[in-house]
Amino acid sequence: MIERTLVILKPDTVQRGLVGEIIQRIEKTTLKVVAMKMVYASKEQAGEHYADDQEWLISVGEKTLKSAEKKGIKLSRTALEQGQWVRQMLMNYITMSPSVVLVIEGHSAVAKIRMLCGGTSPQEATPGTIRGDYAVDSYMLADASERPVQNLIHASGTIEEAKREIKIWFTDNEIHVFKRVDEDLIYRKGSS
Repeated sequence: MIERTLVILKPDTVQRGLVGEIIQRIEKTTLKVVAMKMVYASKEQAGEHYADDQEWLISVGEKTLKSAEKKGIKLSRTALEQGQWVRQMLMNYITMSPSVVLVIEGHSAVAKIRMLCGGTSPQEATPGTIRGDYAVDSYMLADASERPVQNLIHASGTIEEAKREIKIWFTDNEIHVFKRVDEDLIYRKGSS
């Protein structure tokens, strides 16, 4: 199924000069870039992207609290408070310098991009993935520095999430419709 997904090459990607390398990896999977721009995310965009959604905040907070507990660290915040803290740190991170935002289109684009990115934790990301090959941060270092982990790339988790996120970063006029030269080969119907 042809679908679209949002990708954000976060500030650490831009600052480290990895934008071209990562876009090249995406294009080599036969997915196509249908929109792209460099942005200095506003606080409003960051706030919309990292939505102030109580269910999401609690989920993020619970994950963070469990992770801290495994390390023998007792945090005093509730799951909701921890989620709000994480959200604020993510907003600070995405607004600290320019990012490159893209809309990627193709067969199973959401799942393919997520697989290409690798696990959220750079230390646990599989070699051959973007984070596994290029991310150098860790949750331990990020926690000690009281900031989110810098893991280079954001990719929408679901088709619904992609639709919501794309609207934050792009107008309909900025998303282009065109055919790659290899699409006939990739999407052709059986021969007679």
